[in-house]
Amino acid sequence: QVHLVESGGGSVQAGDSLRLSCAASGRPFSRSAMGWFRQAPGKDREFVATITWNSRSTTYADSVKGRFTISRDNAKNTMDLQMNGLKPDDTAVYYCAAGRTWPDIDYWGKGTLVTVSS
Repeated sequence: QVHLVESGGGSVQAGDSLRLSCAASGRPFSRSAMGWFRQAPGKDREFVATITWNSRSTTYADSVKGRFTISRDNAKNTMDLQMNGLKPDDTAVYYCAAGRTWPDIDYWGKGTLVTVSS
């Protein structure tokens, strides 16, 4: 059975940094694009960032560009999201996702909560 498990969420102050991690198990994800989405209270889930299977290309939402960095380690089946300069608007549940034919998503994690206070 496939699992994506996020970790690293927490409560921080505006301007702080957090690093989220996604651990994949059950099958290798080395040929899948992976990415992060988030859902703020009362809002729809939105795209945050994605990375191709070989890490050659990354894409970011305009709202996080220049502040967030996505990376992956196929040998470890993990993906990270380094978040710097956090803002209260970044408060959300962050979800890890994987898809062989992105933007079609094959698997979702259950999410990790990030709370940024001003």
